[in-house]
Amino acid sequence: MDYAVWGILQDRVYKSEIKDVEELRQCIQEEWNGLDQRVIDSAVREWRKRLQACVAANEEHFEHKL
Repeated sequence: MDYAVWGILQDRVYKSEIKDVEELRQCIQEEWNGLDQRVIDSAVREWRKRLQACVAANEEHFEHKL
């Protein structure tokens, strides 16, 4: 879920130049608070699929099956 949501946040946060760590923190928090719940729900659904594929692969590669 992390990579899916972070990609969206990253696009939104880095629209403009960030001056310091505090500004970065504030921008991330503002964008997170404004994130549509459907984005989170979709990321969770995709993560479940990845976990199920991982278990079904029985220690084999599974990314190509997604």
